[in-house]
Amino acid sequence: MLDKKLPRRDLLKGAIAGLAAIPVVAVVGESHAQAAKAAPKMLDVNDPQAKALGYVIDTAKVDQKANPLHKPGQRCDGCVQWQGKPTDKTAPCAIFVGKAVVGAGWCKVWAKKP
Repeated sequence: MLDKKLPRRDLLKGAIAGLAAIPVVAVVGESHAQAAKAAPKMLDVNDPQAKALGYVIDTAKVDQKANPLHKPGQRCDGCVQWQGKPTDKTAPCAIFVGKAVVGAGWCKVWAKKP
């Protein structure tokens, strides 16, 4: 075991450096929080994840042969993954993290809100 003592001067330097870092951490944390509140980018139908999940911006234009589980009236704003109000035209989607989808859209993971 080391019997080396920590000099008081080094202890004070460390404490002062730690106190000086608090405002910096607060500013960085605040800027990240503001960025998170900013409106997410719209999901591009050509995005690889959107293509894989058959996302369309108009549920009326879903290819029924390619998506036999699609039923008329299934829209993003009626899906459990929709993170907006029912009246919002666009809102974030839990499936497409960080992206907004159109309320009239649809994808293969659509699930009715309870």
